Order: sequence, then C-alpha cells, then structure tokens
Amino acid sequence: MTAWTVTEPVGWISADRYLADLAENMYRPEWTWIAEVGDRVVGRALWWGPKGSAHPVALDCLDVDPAVGERTAIATELITAALAGFPQPVQYAIKAAGGWRDDPATSTAVGWRRAAAHAAGLTREVERLQFEWTPADGVPTTTGVLRFAEASDEEFLAVFTRIAEGSLDAQTCASLAAKGVDATAREEMDFYLGAPGKREWWRIAYTHDGEVAGMAIPSATPYNVNVGYLGVVPEFRGRGYVDEVLAEITRMHAANGEVRVTATTDVGNAPMVAAFGRAGYRNTEIRINLSNDLRP
Repeated sequence: MTAWTVTEPVGWISADRYLADLAENMYRPEWTWIAEVGDRVVGRALWWGPKGSAHPVALDCLDVDPAVGERTAIATELITAALAGFPQPVQYAIKAAGGWRDDPATSTAVGWRRAAAHAAGLTREVERLQFEWTPADGVPTTTGVLRFAEASDEEFLAVFTRIAEGSLDAQTCASLAAKGVDATAREEMDFYLGAPGKREWWRIAYTHDGEVAGMAIPSATPYNVNVGYLGVVPEFRGRGYVDEVLAEITRMHAANGEVRVTATTDVGNAPMVAAFGRAGYRNTEIRINLSNDLRP
C-alpha cells in the first residue's frame, strides 16, 4: 500500500503522509480500500476522517492501475463498497491545476475519477478554487472602516443566519434548500466550533454606528490555518466590507506568526474570488468536490 505511486497530474497521498496520518488515527486500516486481481493490488481508495470520528468524511486518494483497462469500473466498485458501510454523507475532492480542462493528461485523470464518483452516488458537484497567502504577499493594514470585537455564541449564530441570506456559496445554498436557514446556520457554526481553530479568534464586524456588518472566523485544519468563514450581512454588501473582513482574518494569522494561510471558495462565487485576488491570495489549485450530501 505505501509503495503506491500516482503518476497522473492530480493530487494524491504519498507514503509519508499516509503513515503520519495513520499514526494520528485520521487514516485507518478499515477505511483503506484496495482492489486486487489475483494477488496483485490494482487500485486503492484512501478515506480520511478526524481523529475522534467514528466514520470517514472524505475520500482523499483514488487510483487504479492503468494496465487493468477499464479504470472507471474498478474505481466505481471501490467507492461503492466503502459507501455501503458509511452512514453519513462524504465527499471526494479531486485536486488539479488550474485550466485542467485544457490539458489532455489532467482532463483524462480527472475524467475517469469523476465518472466513477458519479456512478457510485457522489453526484453533487461543486468546483472550488484553493488559495494561499504568505507574509511575502503583504500583511494588509487596517483602514478603520470597520470595528472588530468578540461576541457570544448566540450573537455569532444570529450573524450566521443573516449571512446565509443571498449567499453565493453552493454548500450554503444546498443546505438552505434542504434544511432551512436555522438548521443551516446552526450546522455551519457547529462545524467551525469543532474545527482545530481557536474560538477566541472569532470576531464580529461593526460599522462606526454600531451596526453588525458581518463576521470574521479565522480557523484551521489538522494541517494548517485557514481563512475559515467570513461574510457580510445583506444590507451592507457591495460596499467593500468583504475586503476589510478578509484583511482582519489575514492580520490575525500573521500576528500569530503563521507563514501560510489557505482558503477556498466556489468558482462561481465571483465576488469572493475577486476579494482573494485583491488581498494577495494566490490560486494554487482547483478542487472538484463530489458528494452525496444535502440532496433536497
């Protein structure tokens, strides 16, 4: 298993990464699926979950030996067999370079994996851009347009609810359609409360008149800090406040000595894509997210 190498231009999990996360209980033998022909391993599917999770939440690496011929069929069986034992929704993120559709090798590598995921039931698809910031990209200075302050969970929940209105985020929109605004806000907040980021980082943004303008939630994964969640309430959108909220998150991570901050947003969320560009964040890859959750 650890000798496996992916030769196609898509993201994959190396032996060192697999063994390190296996030791942390984020990869597990029972979450590691293989396909065999005789006594030869011809495919693998590596599922990942948080340390304390009873079930995995994401498929991190899917590959099938090209020598077997129909890779899509074997990959479909690998995913389907695993899904039969997972009671909760999961997702699979295929990671590739920008412009992947225009590169034949990358397009082919994405294509058979995407087809297998769809065939196995991971049919909700969202394409997202991955961004990265480092101190060399410049620490944004404060303009003083907004004031940022700590607040209670109840206050944050109210802002989550308001920001959901008119959101361009595909995950939020799907959740709103399936579950309604209150459940969506509660689940989004619970997700960040459970993330490795610190609750004391959270800030609500206020205008000089004391009105709530939005919020900034710097966060983290098990691997690095990230932008987390940010948003502006509907009545204050279009005023450039998103730049101030993103700058506050970046400044906070920079003040903590972080040397790399990541972020993601949907390809279709043009205002957020533009905001990351203005803030000096660089697009490093595209993720084709495929999932079986939030079906109305």
